[in-house]
Amino acid sequence: MPRLFHDLFPPLPLPEEMRRWDAEAIALGLPEELLMENAARTALDVLRVYRPELAGLRIWLLMGGGNNGGDAACLARHLLDAGAEPLVLHTRPLSACKGASGRHVRVARAAGVKFERCRPAVFHGGALPHIIIDGLLGTGFCGSLRPDALELVRTVNALPNQPFVLALDVPSGLDGRTGLAMPEAIRASATVSFAAAKPGLVLPHAHAWTGALHVRAIGIPLAAQRKAPCSFYALDGRSLEPLAHILPDGFKNSYGHVLVLGGAPGLGGAAHLAARAALRAGAGLVTAAAPGAGMADIKNSWPEIMTLPLGATERRWPAALPAELVELLERCAALVVGPGMGRGADAADFIEALLRQPHRPPTVFDADALVLLAGRQDLLDRIAEHDVLTPHPGEAAALLGCSAAEIQADRQESLARLCGLCRGVVVLKGAASLVGQAQSPTLLCPYDVPQLAVGGSGDVLAGCTGGLLARMLPAMAQAFATAQQNSTTATDISQPVRLQPAHTLAGQAVALHALAGKSLADIWPLRGNTPSDVADALPRTLSAYAAAPAQAAPRIHTRDRKDDILPWPR
Repeated sequence: MPRLFHDLFPPLPLPEEMRRWDAEAIALGLPEELLMENAARTALDVLRVYRPELAGLRIWLLMGGGNNGGDAACLARHLLDAGAEPLVLHTRPLSACKGASGRHVRVARAAGVKFERCRPAVFHGGALPHIIIDGLLGTGFCGSLRPDALELVRTVNALPNQPFVLALDVPSGLDGRTGLAMPEAIRASATVSFAAAKPGLVLPHAHAWTGALHVRAIGIPLAAQRKAPCSFYALDGRSLEPLAHILPDGFKNSYGHVLVLGGAPGLGGAAHLAARAALRAGAGLVTAAAPGAGMADIKNSWPEIMTLPLGATERRWPAALPAELVELLERCAALVVGPGMGRGADAADFIEALLRQPHRPPTVFDADALVLLAGRQDLLDRIAEHDVLTPHPGEAAALLGCSAAEIQADRQESLARLCGLCRGVVVLKGAASLVGQAQSPTLLCPYDVPQLAVGGSGDVLAGCTGGLLARMLPAMAQAFATAQQNSTTATDISQPVRLQPAHTLAGQAVALHALAGKSLADIWPLRGNTPSDVADALPRTLSAYAAAPAQAAPRIHTRDRKDDILPWPR
């Protein structure tokens, strides 16, 4: 049975999308009170992971005026039943609690839960709590904390003998989209995010505020989620499962031929890394073409890398494509263009000639090729939907005509602008890489891997992407076309979200590359590895995650198991 899209790429709803999920679930007939009850019970389950015995513990629940506060009030009733001593500190009059929140407040009070107005004095007299539950603001927070809320957040963060803090959904003061504290947030020991993680929670810089991140289902049906698709989906080890693809009676041509165009004299190492990674990603054949004077560096004693010298002793790229190169293009399943290409006028002319070539195979544009495309909208218009651009922040800045600091200041907006330049897939590299395409959701890879912070790592990603395109794109494109045809005549309940095949494969390449780098931390915990090590780790990583996804990548959107703490490294 085919895996659901949500199983391979867990949803990361924005706060406003999460509200739509809730609304759609209620429209299906689920009472809001039931969703709140489910959220409270799952929060209790997470709390018991850290504090199995709750009897006798003083637990203060910070209750805001929204649904997050309703979750806290409901949780207080369960804590009371568990033998704890809950105290709900509410920031607004209880008479202001309406709807489901108001009803849970009334039930909790009737059950014997104590409520008290939240004032600074409560933190400065008497016994302090063993546990604090943060139910102040939740996903609805945006902008900056008001002065009174900021004072409360700082008071909690400064408590002596810091109690265990569990945040409900999102630590108060943290932006659920960006993962930034505005300007400060509750420093949680753990966060339980209801139904799905939010994009900001999985970004590496948010960990200082979220602590250990858990995601728990609260009963929102998939039918409700399908009516409100997300803008972001997660890229982790689960996405690699479809890559465990061994063809019956396959031979080298069955797995595709990758052509690497790069490696000008003196820069051959970059092209070698791309070619090496394409082989390690499973391509059946790899050829590198470059000016003849750079061939030895590209091959680097790897007999598996075939070469095509563009002129026996040439040091420059030809302005027109040689006949033997045109013939090779027709036999290749994917191209990787740019690693070590150089940025001279000869390389620019070569890129233009290549982009004007009819029937060009799917192409990964990386490194120098991206700089040469900057400011050339006529060439960017020739980028096809099955092509992939892989800029790091500096190359992205060149494409957008701004600074790298501006790119990093709002990576999500920068990706949207990059996707507006062409029809292709764009990978904005860096910690928590983003993979997008115009009019499509964004794939977010939450890893921050120090072992990838080394020159040549991007060339490995380019080659890995080319290798996956070569061996997987033809079959995926055919399946995609069939699914598109079927969706015109029937409602497809199994696949509510579809990405272009190149978008999916680029995302899988990003996840595979990140996890390969992560795997090196056992040997080089303080870095010191080379990009060749990253390339050589690709097959082992793919085998570990694709062959046994249930063991290799614990689920984040669990329905039937408890070990749902996110496996993403910080």
